[in-house]
Amino acid sequence: MTDAPFPTNDRAPATLPERSTDTTPERPWPVRHLSPKIRDYVARLPAVWVEGQVLNVKTWRHLVFLTLRDTEADMSIRATLPESAVRALGVDLVDGTRVVIHAKPEWWVKGGSLQLGGDAVRQVGVGDLLARIEALKESLAAEGLFDADRKRPLPFIPRTVGLVCATQGDAEHDVVENATRRWPAVRFEIRRVTVQGARAVPETTAALAELDARPDIDVIVVARGGGSFEDLVAFSDERLIRAAAACATPVVSAIGHEKDSPLLDLVADYRASTPTDAGKRIVPDAQAEATGIARARAALRTALAAGTARERQHLAQLRTRPVLARPEAMLAPFVDEALRWRDASARAVAARLDAERSRVRELAASVRALSPQATLDRGFAVVRTEDGVIVRDPAAAPTGTALRVRVAGGEIAAQAR
Repeated sequence: MTDAPFPTNDRAPATLPERSTDTTPERPWPVRHLSPKIRDYVARLPAVWVEGQVLNVKTWRHLVFLTLRDTEADMSIRATLPESAVRALGVDLVDGTRVVIHAKPEWWVKGGSLQLGGDAVRQVGVGDLLARIEALKESLAAEGLFDADRKRPLPFIPRTVGLVCATQGDAEHDVVENATRRWPAVRFEIRRVTVQGARAVPETTAALAELDARPDIDVIVVARGGGSFEDLVAFSDERLIRAAAACATPVVSAIGHEKDSPLLDLVADYRASTPTDAGKRIVPDAQAEATGIARARAALRTALAAGTARERQHLAQLRTRPVLARPEAMLAPFVDEALRWRDASARAVAARLDAERSRVRELAASVRALSPQATLDRGFAVVRTEDGVIVRDPAAAPTGTALRVRVAGGEIAAQAR
């Protein structure tokens, strides 16, 4: 058995596909062939101004190597700059410096990575950041996100306080300690997040949304223990500002110190100058409230006693008045007049009765004079047939007709002959 040569993937350049669309599993491009093509493609890209935060700065052979990081998206790319361009900047290029570099994308063939080859660099100053924040501030204000009528009052005694703060630092201690000292029964639901850098905005926004969704959370405090202007940029991010504006739960901004004022302060329902101030503002002072209640009870007791004494005195004065000592005396002036009206009424009724009796007698006499009874009393009689017909003519009562004769004393049965 003879040894066969070890197979390789090397192919003569003439056998390689001309275009990427012509490659197949059987006829692939080797890395050494692909990497220069990427380099040539990238070389056609124009130079661009790029902003980012500087990390991992190193100098070697008149070149400055660094990493340019996007703090909001947590993305980075390597870059190089001439040492002369960095010296022209006038300040030390250290980790954390925000810069804008003019660079052209480059492909490192052997390493298979993309980097930027820069030729100029400028520092992003506070003025630039302030200008951007001011433009965003005007835009959000035009939408009404900072209007006073959107501010909601903080609850007098919150059931549970939601606290968004750094994983490390004094902000949590300052809020919890001061609030608990003032109101020992207060409860906290704490969410610890990154408060600067690329993760600050998404983590803080998520914590706000989570706490706002809980019905037992009555107020949310976003706290950070100060820092440089650049460190607080996350709290002026538009995404975080809109998330705070969308919260149904009242939001307290406690970022930094009195001089710090990120946009979160403007959209929050209450702006605390420090985390300590927030701890004092979100709950009442139990001792002060107890003192106020005691003072109110004492004032109420005093007012009640004074009011009772005043009413007693007033009642005593009323009881000493003659009208209450002898209440019947107030009726005396009206007794004689009442008697006069009674006698006059009796006389008037008697006179009216006499007049009506006379009238009745007259009417009775007239009735008697007109009554058939008077005629009967004089000896006359009224003859009727059995069916009540008055007999006025003898022919109306033939012989044998049954008759009834009405006389003064009564009726008599008779028969015509």
